[in-house]
Amino acid sequence: MRRLVVGFGVTNRTFSSKGTEHNMTTSTTALTTEIPDLSEDTENDVVPAFRKNPSKLFIELTTRCNLSCQMCVKQSWGNGVIDGDMSRETFLALTPAFSQAEAVILNGIGESLLHPDLEDYICLAKSLMPEGSWVGFQSNGLLLDEKRAVSLLEAGLDKICLSLDAICPDTFRELREGGEVADLDRAFVALERARKKVPDSTIQIGVEFVVMRDNIHQLPDVLRWSASRGADFALVSHLLPYGAEHVSQAAYDSNTDQAVELFLTWKRRAEKEGIDISNYFYLGFCKYIRTPEEQRVVDFVAEMMEEARSKDIFLHVKNLLAMDEAQVQKVKDIFDAAQAVADETGLQLKLPNVSPSIDRRCDFIESGGAFVSWDGTVHPCYFLWHRFVCHFSGRKKYVAPKEFGNLADADIQNIWNNEAFLSFRDEVLRHEYPVCSNCNLIPCEYIYAEEFEQDCYTNTIPCGDCFWCMGLFNCLQ
Repeated sequence: MRRLVVGFGVTNRTFSSKGTEHNMTTSTTALTTEIPDLSEDTENDVVPAFRKNPSKLFIELTTRCNLSCQMCVKQSWGNGVIDGDMSRETFLALTPAFSQAEAVILNGIGESLLHPDLEDYICLAKSLMPEGSWVGFQSNGLLLDEKRAVSLLEAGLDKICLSLDAICPDTFRELREGGEVADLDRAFVALERARKKVPDSTIQIGVEFVVMRDNIHQLPDVLRWSASRGADFALVSHLLPYGAEHVSQAAYDSNTDQAVELFLTWKRRAEKEGIDISNYFYLGFCKYIRTPEEQRVVDFVAEMMEEARSKDIFLHVKNLLAMDEAQVQKVKDIFDAAQAVADETGLQLKLPNVSPSIDRRCDFIESGGAFVSWDGTVHPCYFLWHRFVCHFSGRKKYVAPKEFGNLADADIQNIWNNEAFLSFRDEVLRHEYPVCSNCNLIPCEYIYAEEFEQDCYTNTIPCGDCFWCMGLFNCLQ
């Protein structure tokens, strides 16, 4: 047994914002995590994040693409993504990890069908992976004709997920510049014919839908349309606005689920008691001589915030007062309708949260995932795979890639087990992040700096504002 020691400072700070105090105490003294030297007998008993080899490999075969989708990171300002294909030498460097891999996902920023060696890589991975494991990738489907579908199934492909954000041709054309709904229809036909020609294949076909205000109403119809064409599963994700012009298209509210629940409970109570809290900020911070009724409003909100503090729930009252309840309810209703379609058709459906979750988790780290760029650089997750700029909580956020080594310099097992990567995974699994979207102090120099160093809890991992961690994104994994 060896020890990985992660050093933390003790943070006990009281922030003050417009008369509201936030006492943030983080009991983060030096923490020690025991990471076992694993043997074959104990390997499966250890959490995937600390096994000798990654349990899931996300391999970016190419950053080239044949579409210009508005929701893609490649369309964002300052993304730093250059076009390139993974070499055979780089892919072969990953083969020692395949024998322990539960899944190999062959996609990243680009369109995997553009890689000339895709079928060879699928076949190689499948030949080395244990029984019950799978290989898959996400695709826009434009290059998927019957011949290509047959070759993929013959190579051993287990899962393919097609991007489908609308079945209205005009909407689809606008979102997926260069694509047509008819292209997806042909892809489904090709896969169904390939299933018949390769009867031993157990391929699962899925669709991925990116939710925006302009297309969310089409979600139930898209699911029904997909199921009728042979889809087995569907993944639904919210939009990540890379540009300011797309912020208004986000269908989720930035307030966390627990904050919304608590706030709405108090708002209903205020209505029953005849208290109008909509004017709270004017009364609380601009009017110092108040009538008894006005003081009642201020006291009521103070009582609400006190309950939030007692439950460790961050409340951004201004954002909560501005929340579009009708939009939140609309999203809930459409998600309920989508689930009803899935139940009726037998489609396996994974929906995102309606609002960011305060109880965050990282499926990538917890499942033992490692992400390999086309050039051989190893990263921890989708969020920290590439450099980009996005928008969240009305602010511009800079995201930089986190790198732990390159296959040209070290083998995958050494990179996976180096102290920096182990320490990173250990810190992520603590889930001790501030709730930035509901903090009254945003924007702060920690989260919205161009180069992240730490958050206000002294975490050195930039996970507090991760969209996957908050339950807003889903992907093939």
